[in-house]
Formats: sequence, C-alpha cells, structure tokens
Amino acid sequence: MQLTVFNGSPRGLKSNTRILLSHFQRGFEETPGNSMVIHDLVRVNDQEAFRQAYAQAETVFLAFPLYVDAMPGIVKTFIEETLQPFAARESNPPMLFLVQSGFPEGIHSTFVARYLKKLAARMNAPCLGVVIKGGVEGIQSQPEKAIAKLLDSFYQLGLGFGQTGKLDEALVGQLAQPIRFPKAVQTGLLILSKFGLVDSGWNIQLKRNGAFERRFAQPDCENEAQ
Repeated sequence: MQLTVFNGSPRGLKSNTRILLSHFQRGFEETPGNSMVIHDLVRVNDQEAFRQAYAQAETVFLAFPLYVDAMPGIVKTFIEETLQPFAARESNPPMLFLVQSGFPEGIHSTFVARYLKKLAARMNAPCLGVVIKGGVEGIQSQPEKAIAKLLDSFYQLGLGFGQTGKLDEALVGQLAQPIRFPKAVQTGLLILSKFGLVDSGWNIQLKRNGAFERRFAQPDCENEAQ
C-alpha cells in the first residue's frame, strides 16, 4: 500500500503532528511493500507538488492540529484550493484523517471530525476514519518514557492499518478519550483556575512575550464599538 500524507501543522518538520505521524509510519511500513510519503503543507510554495501528489495518490492521510477549535489556514487553503478541482472526478482516493490538539478533552475535535467526513463525501472519496487525540501539546519537551504509551498507540495504529487497510476502531476510540472530563474533575479544575494555577503555563509564555497585561484584550469588540 502507498500512503500519501499531508501534514497540516504550521510547525512542519518540528511539529507534534509529525511526531505522531512518524510512529504511525514506523508501524505502517513494517508490512513489506508499504510506503508512506509525508508532504508538509507549511511549504506554501509547493502547491503544484501537492496537487500532483494528490492526483497520483492511492490513499490519502490528512493530519493537522486544532488551534482554539479551528484548523490552520494552510489546511483550509489545501482543502479549498488544492482539493477543490478534484471534487468533480467521479471517484478519488480513500481518505483518513488525524486531528490532534492541546485540549485534553476530545469533545473539541468531534465537530471538525464531522466536517472531515462530509469533506470525504463531497470529494467522492471513501472515508477510512478520523483519529482524534487531545492533550498532545508539549510532547516535544517530554522525555520519551513519559509519552511511550501514546507513541506506541500510534505505532499500533499504523501497524494495523498497514496490514488491513483499516483503522482499529477500538484503538481510535481509546485515543479520543476523555471526550469530557468527569464532573468531579471539572469542578476541581474550576477551583484551581480561580487561583490561576490552570493558566500558569500560558501566563509564563505571555510574560515572556510581553503580552501578559493584554491577556483579556478584545480587539474585535473594540473595533465594533468604534
């Protein structure tokens, strides 16, 4: 099987998405004859290469991060400009998707998952599934031992897909958890947030970039008022 992958992370080679894809690839290519090629959409001048890669693809894998409940602009450009001309074809290569985010709850990604399934249908392409994984932000700075279970899950996912051409639905379901935190956890986080403990990591970055004092700014609302 040949798998054509489009990495929609603006971080490209140094992205969390790439880390997950590399372990999926490790499992996928264990099956003799399987090959997986990754194209980084952040290389915005390579649009023609992306079109050619899609046109010749056997199976397509689109993977990207979710930022504040929105996909990156380079992914929207890929969908609306690169893929759009192919929608007129009677059939297109099967598609599977990965949506990862820093949000710990999978609920944030379930809505874009619905969109991606509709996208496959509009492209006249079989949808092979959508993988959702939250809590991914920061894995680059963690020791491999701390994220070994996560990385092994993507290795196993790739291994199974490489052997059967299908995603392991049970494993996909596990990766999406928790869809929502239990009420007790939600209450605990609410209490911690009142003491500023939940936002401590973000506040450090805001101070580092001189934006802490403007963290509650609402420029769009201010523009509307004018």
